Amino acid sequence: MKVLFIGLGGIGQRHLRNFISVVDGPVEIIAFRELHSQSVITNNLSIDEHRSLSKEYPIRVFTDINLALSERPDITFICNPTSKHVVFSLLAAKARSHLFIEKALSSSMDNIDELIRIVSDNNLIAHVGYQMRFHPLVIRLKHVLDSRLLGKLISVEFHVGEYMPGWHKYEDYRDLYAARKDLGGGVVISQIHEIDLIQWLFGYPKLVFSLGGKLSDLHIDVEDMASSLLLCNFEDRPLPVHLHQDFLQSPTKRYIKLIGTDGILCIDFVKSSYQRWGPHGNLVEDFSLNSFNRNDLFLDQMRYFLTCIDNARTSESSIVEGKLSLQIALAIKQSLETLQPIQL
Repeated sequence: MKVLFIGLGGIGQRHLRNFISVVDGPVEIIAFRELHSQSVITNNLSIDEHRSLSKEYPIRVFTDINLALSERPDITFICNPTSKHVVFSLLAAKARSHLFIEKALSSSMDNIDELIRIVSDNNLIAHVGYQMRFHPLVIRLKHVLDSRLLGKLISVEFHVGEYMPGWHKYEDYRDLYAARKDLGGGVVISQIHEIDLIQWLFGYPKLVFSLGGKLSDLHIDVEDMASSLLLCNFEDRPLPVHLHQDFLQSPTKRYIKLIGTDGILCIDFVKSSYQRWGPHGNLVEDFSLNSFNRNDLFLDQMRYFLTCIDNARTSESSIVEGKLSLQIALAIKQSLETLQPIQL
């Protein structure tokens, strides 16, 4: 098997390590790189000064994408900045390479339908990297929804806030893709995992309204806070979902809260905790994932992606799904700019 990596920053190196650890049989790794750093970036997003990328992995590096694709890779991992995802995905799909596209699918709707068509015409597997779908607490939440243990849902809240300058200890936050409009940054798309979970669990919204924008003193040219209300269609009835996103909070906060006629459910991703109360305020479930390792989400996702390829089975996190979450994110950004509700 031959595999091409487009981009070997923090997320690209994580996918590289995980791919090598789970794949069966011999593998040849090639890479197209616009930056040529030899730093090894660990899973906790720090640089290991005692290791070198070229010495760590036997990778042939190309500076011409067409030459890289002429090697006919079986799989291409798209791990460069968001605004460049579709351009390189199209090139790889035309070369008949299966695709793993790091989230988000793109920062605009340009050429996405063409990409969907080419992937379908060439019978390719294309997966968008929404690893939060593999989180055991999210899987438990989905079971609760499917079993209707909360009764009729009346309110849902998603909250994610983290201090962007603290993301990567090895680089200036102003250079991050998330900080730059030209690279597809901004809190709405950078934290699109929550948007994907909303549409996956509660249905595609009919309407979104958002307030926020660039409110802090961070040296970025994109929005750093968005407070959004999404009107989803859940079980054939309207359900309001509130989503808060920001680049400012320290320590990080990330949670989901559901309120139903038969109880309340709270998930805290920072504490890896889960609690569910019954209709009379009685605590019926209460546990934490004491040994939880975040990289397990990426490993489970990688195994799933490779299984889809082996079985010629469409990924449940396909580019069609990626298109849906991107449409919602762009509607939120439009609402931020216009101060108007946006119908989808």
